[in-house]
Amino acid sequence: MRYGIGMDSERTLEAIGREFGISRERVRQIADRALRKLRAPGAADHLRVFHED
Repeated sequence: MRYGIGMDSERTLEAIGREFGISRERVRQIADRALRKLRAPGAADHLRVFHED
C-alpha cells in the first residue's frame, strides 16, 4: 500500500493509518518490520515462486 504496488501512486502513512484505524507511527513501525523481514537472509527464497522470469 505504501509504495503504490497495484495502485497509481504512493500513499501517505497518515492515509493508510486512517484506513486501518491506527496511527501513522504504527503504520511506519509495521512497514519497517516487514522490510526487515524481507531483508533477512533466506527471506526471498519463499518468494521466488511468485517471480516471473
